[in-house]
Amino acid sequence: MAFLLIIGGAAGVVVSLLFAVAGIDKLCHRALLPGVIANYRLLPPVLVAPAAAALPVAELGIAAALVLSLAGAVPPPVAAGAALAAALLLLLFAAAMAINIRRGRRHIDCGCGHAGLRQQLGWGQVARNIVLGIGLVPLIMPGGASLLAGADIAVAAAAGVAIYLLMLLFTTLNAVAGPRARARG
Repeated sequence: MAFLLIIGGAAGVVVSLLFAVAGIDKLCHRALLPGVIANYRLLPPVLVAPAAAALPVAELGIAAALVLSLAGAVPPPVAAGAALAAALLLLLFAAAMAINIRRGRRHIDCGCGHAGLRQQLGWGQVARNIVLGIGLVPLIMPGGASLLAGADIAVAAAAGVAIYLLMLLFTTLNAVAGPRARARG
């Protein structure tokens, strides 16, 4: 059980970093966000602006709640709720990407953050979101994050930061190599 909780804790760190960076980036480039959301063609036009206003706030709130839950600063039901909200948001993002990929619309920007690094949709992003959502399941279970203690928290945090940095590295390499690969192909 401790191993699963460490996995859940690491996933919580990865997702909190992912959502914090994405939320901040969306706020910094808030003029672009409605276009990114509209490009998915999943919401009626009247809901695009409210979604664009709510999404960065939700991402930042969930990121903060995950960090607080891993630090033991919130009650277990709040911690489980934060992990559940994060998992649901990741699965929502995965579904939106998968729908557009199936529609043949890979060319649109995923809106995953890092406005300077345009990222086209791909199955790797869908899989990443699903794996991270599943990784959060141990934190949703009764007791979840509150069962992590001492060294387990440190291991989960270190693993989460390392995984996040690796994801950032591969995302950057893919975004930089992407235009070159498309130009050759």
